[in-house]
This record gives sequence, structure tokens and C-alpha cells, in this order.
Amino acid sequence: MSLKLKFEKIIILMLLSFGTCTLAQNTKMEKSIVKSVDKNLPASIELLKKTVNINSGSLNIEGVRKVGEIYKAELDKLGFTTELTSGEEYGRAGHLIAKKEGKKGPKFLLIGHLDTVFELDSPLQEFSMLNDSIMKGPGVADMKGGDVIIILAMKALKESGALDDMSVEIIMTGDEEKSGSPIELSKKDLVEGAKRADIALGFENGDNNPKTIVVSRRGSEDWQLTVTGKPAHSSQIFTENIGAGAIYETARILNEFYLQLAKENDLTFNPGFILGGTNVAPNEDLTGGTAFGKNNVVAQKAIVHGDLRAVSPEQLQKAKRIMKEIVSKNYPKTLAELLFDNEGYPPLAQTEGNMRLLEHFNKVSQNLGFGAVEAVNPRNAGAADISFTSGYVAMALDGLGLTGGSGDHTVEEMGNLNTVGVQAKITAVLMYRMMQQNIKN
Repeated sequence: MSLKLKFEKIIILMLLSFGTCTLAQNTKMEKSIVKSVDKNLPASIELLKKTVNINSGSLNIEGVRKVGEIYKAELDKLGFTTELTSGEEYGRAGHLIAKKEGKKGPKFLLIGHLDTVFELDSPLQEFSMLNDSIMKGPGVADMKGGDVIIILAMKALKESGALDDMSVEIIMTGDEEKSGSPIELSKKDLVEGAKRADIALGFENGDNNPKTIVVSRRGSEDWQLTVTGKPAHSSQIFTENIGAGAIYETARILNEFYLQLAKENDLTFNPGFILGGTNVAPNEDLTGGTAFGKNNVVAQKAIVHGDLRAVSPEQLQKAKRIMKEIVSKNYPKTLAELLFDNEGYPPLAQTEGNMRLLEHFNKVSQNLGFGAVEAVNPRNAGAADISFTSGYVAMALDGLGLTGGSGDHTVEEMGNLNTVGVQAKITAVLMYRMMQQNIKN
């Protein structure tokens, strides 16, 4: 054998040895966790099917609570102290809260939600299997699949004995898709849970790519622009007494928003709804309405409704300041008012702690043979409940839920059932390692 071939053989043996050593890092406890997930996976898939077939649109109070009762019973079996809260104060079903006190390691907060976007009038009410692994159904990915992963991971930790020493709080909200109001009451339990925790793990489905995880989420806040002008015959537009009219002023403002802010990384500001004319009558929820105007009359009023999404509190405040400055510089004989709805979702900023937690997650994924995981582009993941932990926990990740699908929030929503076991194994082993190493920040 030539020297070159001998050298290549040695390199191959070294690489194989390295791979074996990596997998060998998995302890007896971790192997027990993995074995438990495999054993309980079929029952978890049946649990997912059962709850997907229960309508739990955010406004279907009875349905949301029914799903909560089923998940509550599962967590009761695992020794958690559980409660289904009342959401009467904020017009929703309430939340499922489960707690278990331990003596070792960090305090974990696991976040899911019981509700979906599919109300009782949706054409999608039950699951169907497109093949042996792809399930289509209301909330299969967003996020009953994530809820089931939480329960499966807790069951694996329980059966292996690792859960005994852990401090874990699970909050599955009943109004993630359509928050109750006031939001301070709606998200109070979540914020209080975050204050008690060191580490937050969210089980939304991220960007549906099993090779990515969410370290930051953009916040979402609504805005409403109301513009008034001086009505008159169109022949008098632009005169000193009449000015530009409401629609021209509205166009100026929206164009300046675009010119001054469109190049900001990860910032979006979408005007999704507009009415303008002599008289406008928007619906209460600003999803429609009526407008009356004539081409020979200067527009008296215009209303625009939009959303603003930013990746950090600093970016959000900067954008709001610039938008207000633009609105204040009116065309002649017009007035404009810009209001922001403070009931939105805050940003989950990318922090050093979140990036360290990603490193731990990535290592576990590779040790278990599932490959590397990297941070998702925040433009590819919307707002979620984990954002309410921002500023309270030292480390946070989201996107740990059922993935590999598509069509979120549509009648084509689907997910890959093969990822249920994968995500449960990574979650449970990650929590075990962090407890053993007492990693809190």
C-alpha cells in the first residue's frame, strides 16, 4: 500500500472515530430519554390527531377549553400541578398552566398555545393524511404539534427519572392567534411565568425548516393613520384656500414611509387597508368599510390601517419616531394623526444568551444524529407568545415545534409527523444537560 493510501486510510479512521465519540457522549440517562420518546411516539401521534379534530379557534371558548382539558389530563399524569385559568376578564378561554418544582438547575418555561386561526366557520375542521408522514389539518403545525411535543418530552424526562429534580413551568395560552383585550391581562400569566424562569423554550413551528431555530422574533404593532382635508370643487385643489386634499396627503405620508424606512433591515410597515373620499365609514375592526367620493370633489378624509414589525425594541421606537415626524409635515390645508396600538406583540431581540442556548441546542441535535441547526432569519417567522419573555429570561429559543410542513394559517396547513419525535428528543436531552450542568445564563 502506498504512503498516500495509508495516510488516507488513517484520516478516514480518525473521522469515523470522531463520529463514534460524538455519539458516545450520550449518557445512559440520555439513551433512556430517547428510548422513552420512541416508545410513546405512537400514542402522541394519536393525541395530536384527536386534538386537531377539535375546533379550537380563538373565539371558540368551549373548544379551546376542551383541548386544554385533554392536555391538562396528560400533564396531571406526569405529576404536574395544573390549572385551566379563566379568560373572562379579557374575552377569551384562558390558559393551561402546569408547574413542577425541582431542586437542581435552571428554571424552565415551556410555551405553547391551545387556540388556532380556524374558527367554526372554517372549511378545514379535521385532519387528513397526505401520505404516511404528512398530516394536513387545522393547527397541526401551529401549534398543536408543538403542544404534543412538549407533553412527549416531559413524559420522556419523567420515565427516565430526569424530571424529578427539574423546575418546569408550562404555559399553553388560549389566545395566541387572536389576543384578548386588554393585553396586559391576556398575557399576565405568561409575563409572570417569564419572571420566574431562567430559560424559555417556545414550541411554535418557526419557518417550517427542521434545520433552523428561532433566536429572535419581530414584534408586531398596529397603526392607524387618519387624514383630513378641506372639501371643495376639484377645480380649486392646490389653491391657497383649499390645499391638497386628504388623499394627496395620505399618498405623501405613505410614500415617505417607504423612502425613509424601507431599507431598514428586518423592519416592515404594511398599509393593509385604506379608505378615502368625501365620506368614509370603516368597519369597527378596520377590515373593510365604505367610502363615497366623486372625481370632481377634493377628498375630505382618508383612513389607513397597517402593521409595524421590528426586530428589537430600539428599532421599533426609531421607526415610530420617524413615522410621526413624517406625519407632522402636512401638505397645505390638511391634518394627519398617527396612532399606534400598544396592544401588539413586543420583539424578541437576539441576545448573547439566546445565541448560547442555540449552541447548546445545536450540539444536542448533532450528538443525537439529527444534524446541525442554525438561527432562522427573523423575516421568516412572525410574532409569537415567547416575545413576552423578552427582558425577563436569560436565554430563549422558539421554533421547537412540529415542522417540515407548509401552509400555516391556511386550509393547506400541514406538518411532517416525523419531526415530532426528533423535536421531543432534542428538547428533553437539552433540558437534561442544562440541568446537569446548572446552565442558567
